[in-house]
This record gives sequence, structure tokens and C-alpha cells, in this order.
Amino acid sequence: MFTGIIEKLGKIEDLKQENTNLHLTVSSSITDELKIDQSVAHNGVCLTVVSIDKDNYVVTAIKETLDKTNIGRLSVGDAINLERAMKLGDRLDGHIVQGHVDQTATCTEVQEENGSWIYTFEYDPSLSNVTIEKGSITINGVSLTVVNSKLNSFSVAIIPYTYNHTTFKHLNVGDIVNLEFDVIGKYVKRLNELRH
Repeated sequence: MFTGIIEKLGKIEDLKQENTNLHLTVSSSITDELKIDQSVAHNGVCLTVVSIDKDNYVVTAIKETLDKTNIGRLSVGDAINLERAMKLGDRLDGHIVQGHVDQTATCTEVQEENGSWIYTFEYDPSLSNVTIEKGSITINGVSLTVVNSKLNSFSVAIIPYTYNHTTFKHLNVGDIVNLEFDVIGKYVKRLNELRH
């Protein structure tokens, strides 16, 4: 389980395709604190550390992960948001994040507003995911609050700290992001479907 509060940025050092799997080599200042079999969220995708070598570690994304997320679009040299799994008893500064991406979205607008930024995203509504005004959403692993919620789009406001310490500073119109919708909202929606 994660909180959506990004710890560090990592850098993609190498990408190796093996059959339908993609092995990602990542460098990070937290590598020396990692261990094999540890879960780390990469742009909000929970991946398992399979090897460690000095400042680099390797994780593997399977075909389903590549089909549902933006992990397969990464290139060597790209920055990536990193968060280690939450420790039991820690403060939950963001919201409950599972690291299970529901779908991707496209950035459709970026507006600078006196020192903060408003990012707008559109997603495929056929998957029945929903946002609610002032509800939680995870974008590339970052816990954020929804504004301007619509059927298949929403916006988020990014403060300077988040902009400077995540990959939002590299995000442009047309870029694809990972979305994890609020887990409580997903349970409420599912229970409501079962009642009808």
C-alpha cells in the first residue's frame, strides 16, 4: 500500500525487452535502502525489485502492466516518480493508493496560474471509472485532489513543491499518464452496481 506522496525521482538507465516482459533499470538516491522483493511504485505502478547493483535496481513489468499503463512508453533518460511502500503505523499524508493502475489518460491542457498549475486530463469513460469533485485521484503515483470533475475529464491543481519534486514539471499536453481512481470510490461504485 502507498500514499501517493512521491519520495524521490528516479531515472531510467536501461530498458530490456524479454518476450512480453520489460525489465527497467532505474537509478535513484534511495537504491541503497531497497532490497530484493520490495514493492516500489513507479509512476504509480507497483513493481517488485528483482536485482540491485550499486545505484541501480531492476524491476520487471509484465504485458498486462504494459498494456494498461504508460510504463511501456518510457525511454532511457526519462524521470520517473518513486514511492516505497508505506510502513504500518505511518501517517497517511496522501490517500490509500494500491499501486494498481486502472487506466491511462491524456493531458489536454496545462495552465499556469500565478505560481501554480492546472492540469486537465481526459480518459476513456467506457471503463466506468469516475471522479468526484474534491475526491482523490492518483496521477503517475501522485496523490491529488480532483477539481472540475466531468464524465470523462477532470483537472488537478499543482503547487510549486509538487511541480518541482515530481515528473509534473516534464508533463506536456498530449502526454499519457497513469490513473488510479480512489479505492473507496471504487468499492462504493461496485456495491451500488450489485444492488441494481
